[in-house]
Amino acid sequence: MNFRQRTAAFLDRDLVRNVILGVILFNAVLLGLETSEQAMAQAGPLIVALDATCLSIFVLEIGAKLFAQGLGFFRRPWNLFDFAVVGIALLPATQGLSVLRALRVIRLLRVISVAPRLRRVVEGFITALPGMGSVFLLMGIIFYIGSVMATKLFGTAFPAWFGDLGRSAYSLFQIMTLESWSMGIVRPVMEVHSWAWAFFVPFIMVTTFAVVNLLVGLIVNSMQDAHSEEDHARTDAYRDEVLTRLDAIEQRLKEQAESRHNAA
Repeated sequence: MNFRQRTAAFLDRDLVRNVILGVILFNAVLLGLETSEQAMAQAGPLIVALDATCLSIFVLEIGAKLFAQGLGFFRRPWNLFDFAVVGIALLPATQGLSVLRALRVIRLLRVISVAPRLRRVVEGFITALPGMGSVFLLMGIIFYIGSVMATKLFGTAFPAWFGDLGRSAYSLFQIMTLESWSMGIVRPVMEVHSWAWAFFVPFIMVTTFAVVNLLVGLIVNSMQDAHSEEDHARTDAYRDEVLTRLDAIEQRLKEQAESRHNAA
């Protein structure tokens, strides 16, 4: 093995991955301490120095991956994710770019690329996005119909909630989340329009319990598919390794048989 291959093998070790995971979590604690005036007053320079050390470790890791994998580094989505996260942290946080200091906390998202279980969840979510688009379209149609109806039915009596299409859509979204929907909105409306429950209850049943659960079902199904594909890939890799070893053993036995035949 050359030095590049040894570097790649070193980065693939479980110990190295666990160390990187520990640095990510430690760095997240440091970023939280930087928001505390008391902590910064007592140990500000130390916290800043440790934060810079963590960032240096991340940069060294990315550099080692670039060296070990070459251009193949940019063909792996999770490598691009890590590269973007660390790159944002390296941008100068000047007055015009002061928001970048707050974006440094997204380094915690690197836990996703390091932890296989979290990575599987995200991959399942991304796989579910095409199906979720159809569900969101259905949700948008339902919200548009409901907003028009609510504005027509309740806009005159309750202009703050249903005065126009935008306010109606926002109020219906609050109702869908079940946040103060009964005592906060529906019951006051029912004091003026006693039949209003006939509009709000079916809306909640359709959006909250049907469409939202459909989204959850799509995500769960996609995560199961991703987990199944990972198991199949692991099984195929193990099978290929066993076949390779069997071929090597068979070749060695043939060579030994030929050598014994030539010696005889």
